[in-house]
Amino acid sequence: MSGKVLLYYINGRGRMESIRWLLTVAEVEFDEIYLTTRDQYLKLISDGALMFQQVPMVEIDGMKLIQTKAILNYIAEKYNLHGKDLKDRVMINMYSEGLMDLMEMIMMLPFTPDPKPKLEQIESKAKERYLPVFEKVLTGHVYLVGGKLSCADVQLLECTLMLEEKFAEILANFPNIKDFQGRMTQLPAIRKFLQPGSKRKPQPDEQYVKTIMEVFNITLPLP
Repeated sequence: MSGKVLLYYINGRGRMESIRWLLTVAEVEFDEIYLTTRDQYLKLISDGALMFQQVPMVEIDGMKLIQTKAILNYIAEKYNLHGKDLKDRVMINMYSEGLMDLMEMIMMLPFTPDPKPKLEQIESKAKERYLPVFEKVLTGHVYLVGGKLSCADVQLLECTLMLEEKFAEILANFPNIKDFQGRMTQLPAIRKFLQPGSKRKPQPDEQYVKTIMEVFNITLPLP
């Protein structure tokens, strides 16, 4: 195996996108192997590469890691994006898991036969449950925890950009988050990642959904 980090997933956002974001901010180069057929996925299972028969999988430091939270935590710890002590880390983890809850709702939209009610639910929860938390925390602060960039900051930026794709004015009443977003997008690694041609994935399309269905042998609607 080469020294470069290797990502195994569908050619699309999904659960791998937060990993791409964090590796980018950590300035870690990575390559990707895209699963396009069910046979590729079954071979990974038969080879014993997928502990719970799940992707994303990331090859890093001689390990084959699965489970998104575990992968993100490893990268954050390795590249000093996980706070200075245990109390910082637990706050970072709480913020990160809340953001993942919200982003996963958005991730499921392409697989929803009638997305309108789900969109309304996402917008309501974002405005009433999630965004107020971060708006308050960012009052007078540059970053969420300990005055230092962490994986939670990276996920907050990713999440707010996802929200704005669906609800263009959703940050209108959250000036601290909007200012935070502006600062984060000026970081050189992030600014480059947001440019056309980067490894950032576009919004899911019909081909992405079709590939997911075929590779994992699932049908719509999802339970």
